[in-house]
Amino acid sequence: MNILILGGTAEARDLAERLVALGHAVTTSLAGRTQAPLLPPGAVRIGGFGGVAGLAAALRAGAVDWLVDATHPYAGQISLNAVAASRETGVPLLRILRPAWTPADGANWTHVETTSEAAACLPPGARVLLTTGHAGLEQFLERRDCQFVVRLIETPAMAIPAHARLLQSRPPYGLADEIALMDGERITHLVTKNSGGGQTAAKLDAAMRLGVKVIMIARPVYGPAIEVDSVDAAVTRLSEAG
Repeated sequence: MNILILGGTAEARDLAERLVALGHAVTTSLAGRTQAPLLPPGAVRIGGFGGVAGLAAALRAGAVDWLVDATHPYAGQISLNAVAASRETGVPLLRILRPAWTPADGANWTHVETTSEAAACLPPGARVLLTTGHAGLEQFLERRDCQFVVRLIETPAMAIPAHARLLQSRPPYGLADEIALMDGERITHLVTKNSGGGQTAAKLDAAMRLGVKVIMIARPVYGPAIEVDSVDAAVTRLSEAG
């Protein structure tokens, strides 16, 4: 089959590797925002499609049999575009959505819907480990009554103010390192998105052990797709279809 993967995640790379090994023609599309991205096997395209119309045109031009959304759970517009382009072209859409994190007994989580709500519920004087990515960063850094450690993979477009420190690193993160970071920075609040998966889950265990309060931003809802929760399930579903 001819499969187009919307990628940028470890799941997308794993899926491409396994599908190529099975003999499928696989193209992985990357947004192009990450410098020196980890490239998957198969063909790779980098850059946006130009909205729903552009993605639909690419599906038709490439005679794509399956569109797979293996982007981050908070990828945003591209996941919405995938739903619309699938509907327009009739190309089936398979979405890999890793299971959401759930609080362990005794964990101190506050659930919010948006980044602005998360920023607003920080108390004055909070020392915050911020792991929400680039989107909405300015809403947090407007809180000059708080101190921030901003952890990102890529350098942000905006300047980091004096009440924040930029920490650039790439997951996975281990529990001992997360405890050392939070303890050393005297973190009182962890603000994160409910990405799920194991690569960044250690921060939640570290927060619980240290009594750090977690502000968890809910996942967006993207619309109808054939949804699976793992690469294994995706390979099975595509193999059944082929």
